[in-house]
Amino acid sequence: MISVLVASIALAQDKPFPQPRIYSREDWGANKVVLELEPHKITTITVHHTGVKQDKARAFFSKLRGLQAWSQREDELASGKKKPQWADIPYHYYIDWQGGIAECRPINLPGDTNTSYDVRGHALVVVEGTFPDDEFNADQQKSLMATVLWLSDKYHISAEKVKGHMDYAPGETDCPGTSIMEFLPKIRDAIKKHKSPMG
Repeated sequence: MISVLVASIALAQDKPFPQPRIYSREDWGANKVVLELEPHKITTITVHHTGVKQDKARAFFSKLRGLQAWSQREDELASGKKKPQWADIPYHYYIDWQGGIAECRPINLPGDTNTSYDVRGHALVVVEGTFPDDEFNADQQKSLMATVLWLSDKYHISAEKVKGHMDYAPGETDCPGTSIMEFLPKIRDAIKKHKSPMG
């Protein structure tokens, strides 16, 4: 199924991967960024999971507004650890349990993390759920593949620079979970095939 998806996304090796359908900040009613941040240049793509169970009852846009409100104030993490005020949602793109994709923090601004890695240069893509407790379903797989392939073309990111959060914070987190970590090689293979002179 994934090989068919990749073929349908880029029919010719020299054509860029197209942008998937992404809801804009205006679509979901985002508030403005609340802190001033130094812009950064994207050099890598890093995948996260939300770390909370998929919420199938709440509307996608409502979840985004709630996440933004929580992000932009001092609050507590699930662990009880204090979280400082962030400028915005910590991720640049959010993929919900149905595969919908939304723009979150403006991508020219670095994200945030509760671990110690330096997020400058990272395009952060988060998938709704906690894995493998939740199902990393086909719709999410399709959207994650499409989003990362598009970003890899847009910012000239090599396959080797597509990783999971835990790659940068070993021992600090199990994010994005085994389900997604096991899927990332398929994305890297698709990027390599697309960029290879042999096709």
